[in-house]
Amino acid sequence: MEIGLIAIGAALAIGLAAIASAIAQARVGAAAMGAIAEKPELTGRAILLMAIPETLVVLGFAVAAMIILLLGG
Repeated sequence: MEIGLIAIGAALAIGLAAIASAIAQARVGAAAMGAIAEKPELTGRAILLMAIPETLVVLGFAVAAMIILLLGG
């Protein structure tokens, strides 16, 4: 029972982080493409802004790994 709850906690950590990142990237991506259409020199900033929400998934993965390694071991 304990291992199952640990697995659910780790899955929630990465799953919810991925959903939040997808929502953020959808909104940022649409705005970035609109900005690039008007000013092509903003391409570098747009790419940077698209990469920022991805860090949320990386942090969710780190939390999931800590949950499994610290509580599961």
